[in-house]
Amino acid sequence: MAERYYEGIGRRKESVARVRISSGSGAFVVNDKQVAEYFPRMGDVESILGPFVAINQDQSAYDISVHVNGGGITGQTDAVRLGLARALVVMDESLKPSLSHAGLLTRDPRIKERKKPGLKRARKAPTYTKR
Repeated sequence: MAERYYEGIGRRKESVARVRISSGSGAFVVNDKQVAEYFPRMGDVESILGPFVAINQDQSAYDISVHVNGGGITGQTDAVRLGLARALVVMDESLKPSLSHAGLLTRDPRIKERKKPGLKRARKAPTYTKR
């Protein structure tokens, strides 16, 4: 019989993360790698584990499996954090107020602005020359 898991989807910029939580021994795997190996930048793992800090629980009681693709490092870390928070709410609805108060259930709506015609980037105009 398959073990029961809870799933949450997180998105940020171009990144999409599918997070699955089940009871277990504390394994945290991202795209078949350990979380510290996949996110080696300082502070990323602490940011990802923010939902567990907000609910005052230790993540070692859960097995977490993440599949993330698209975007860059920052987008992927924020997508995983949002997916983890959403999966915790699916697992236990009573955690929603504390996660919401910490701002972990709100998707960051900022995306890259499109390039406009006649400009070099979204807003950068060519240098004005009088002569």
